[in-house]
Amino acid sequence: MSETLEPALPDHLDEQAGRLMHQLCDKKLRVATAESCTGGMLAALLTDIEGASHGFDRGFVTYTEASKHELLGIDPDILHKNEAVSEVVAKAMAEGALARSNADIALGVTGFAGPAGDHEQGLVHMALARRDEPTMHRVEHFGALGRGPVRVNSLKIMLDMLEQALEQA
Repeated sequence: MSETLEPALPDHLDEQAGRLMHQLCDKKLRVATAESCTGGMLAALLTDIEGASHGFDRGFVTYTEASKHELLGIDPDILHKNEAVSEVVAKAMAEGALARSNADIALGVTGFAGPAGDHEQGLVHMALARRDEPTMHRVEHFGALGRGPVRVNSLKIMLDMLEQALEQA
């Protein structure tokens, strides 16, 4: 199980991440992440599982539009025509991570974890891309819980999405 994030994350997330990483390994699949509002927390959680490193390919932390373009290959027009926190961008992040990795599954997340001016605090868009499959999307309106709880709740949703994908793999 994870050690680094253990004090910060609920036990059920740690247990779910461990189970999923071992399932990825058993199925000879790898996952990649593309994170904005979670700042790499999902990648940290998944890579902290002992004995399951071959289930993780790579993680991208892309906080700015420039990094989303440079690292994930997202067309600048997509970024300029859409809000950074949107279904379109979350899907493009997951698809970009999949295209720029050796992973079989990629998760993307973008949202407003904390106060966001005129934007809805706690709005998070998440996506999961698989090769030769339609990209899944999920939106959550967590509300003004604060940065930490929004990020932790987002991790739970992304683990649930990964679990669903592995059930179908």
